[in-house]
Amino acid sequence: MTEKRTVKVALLGLGTVGSGVYKLVERQQNEMVNKVGADLRIEKILVHNIGKKRDGVDASLLTDRWEDIIDDKEVEIVIEVMGGIEPARTMILEALNSGKNVVTANKDLVAEYGKELLDAAENNGVDFLFEAAVAGGIPIIRPLKQCLASNELDEVIGIINGTTNYILTKMFEDGMDFEEALAKATELGYAEADPTADIEGLDAGRKVAIMASIAFHSRVVFSDVYTEGITGITARDIQYAQEFKSVIKLLGVAHNTEDGIEVGVYPMLLPKDHPLASVRDSFNAVFVHGDAVDDAMFYGRGAGEFPTASAVMGDVIDVARDIQYHCTGRISCTCYRTTPIKKFDDVKNKFFLRMQVDNKPGVLAAIASVFGVHKVSISKVVQKIIKGGTAELVIVTEAVKEYHMQDALEHLKEMETTREISSIIREY
Repeated sequence: MTEKRTVKVALLGLGTVGSGVYKLVERQQNEMVNKVGADLRIEKILVHNIGKKRDGVDASLLTDRWEDIIDDKEVEIVIEVMGGIEPARTMILEALNSGKNVVTANKDLVAEYGKELLDAAENNGVDFLFEAAVAGGIPIIRPLKQCLASNELDEVIGIINGTTNYILTKMFEDGMDFEEALAKATELGYAEADPTADIEGLDAGRKVAIMASIAFHSRVVFSDVYTEGITGITARDIQYAQEFKSVIKLLGVAHNTEDGIEVGVYPMLLPKDHPLASVRDSFNAVFVHGDAVDDAMFYGRGAGEFPTASAVMGDVIDVARDIQYHCTGRISCTCYRTTPIKKFDDVKNKFFLRMQVDNKPGVLAAIASVFGVHKVSISKVVQKIIKGGTAELVIVTEAVKEYHMQDALEHLKEMETTREISSIIREY
């Protein structure tokens, strides 16, 4: 029997995800030979505070010196789970350029510098994998790169932020307002102390940039993504969505069209019969459409210690197998096209508009006239009298270019009969 080799790994960071990776390696130690064809051993762990007590972690593995890892010729895989741009970018580049394979969960880094890192990996014949950067434990990067590679994909949409999905679920199912639901999410650890990146759509924006790049074989970076959060969603909007047999979800949306790539993050009304509508609480899901596969959906836990560690370790096992068969670097950057990014103003969407107006004759006709001037077609109008001579109007439009809708809104705000534009939400 051929003697099995040991693949040595260095771990950068020992926070939530890093701890999960360490525990998974320890838990799976006896299985790795069968799964990988080699033993897998964590050789070193880079931490900021080497003196901090860490239960269950072999203290002899800890170091606060990057040189201990980069200069160790026996370390073949570097796992980066520190997060942030620097020093992660510099360390990863140094690792790749020294012939080490890299696995990362760093969505911020991949969304901005993915091409640079993938090019460095290709130039050095090593692997650079980042399954955990999008949707936690859900396999989506590898399916897009490999399993669905024969497809021409034209749509990738998803619930890719568990915090906002949990908040919206609580608003729909438990009647919570936004602030109450956010407080509950924070209490349970779904939301950070500063939840801005989640509730304003920035976290999802980085993830959809990565997915769009891979799905459409053309570079999309975070700055290309229009982002809008959920802070403006109210109980009243929830009520109307339910009346319309819909739900509201924060979606990352990417389309590959004849005129270019459309990419954005924003709340959308989804009909209840859409597969994504049933995704509740902190779960994530990604829905794709291809010319061969038709519709497919990937569903599961989008964050957390073990779900994210699961995705990281899936990549590590892939790399270890490649090392065994001397085929690292076999899948490099797949962005071989230069498809333009469509200006968001030119993207077409349907809209749900809720507004307060004077309750008197001719107002609805005047509003319809404004929409007509700005090339906005109306598909549905609901009018309810509230109080004090004010009527609440809900208008649902047909698909219209963003800039036409924005022009119409500015015109409506200037009308004397308009008291308030309460909500504007896109509709799937």
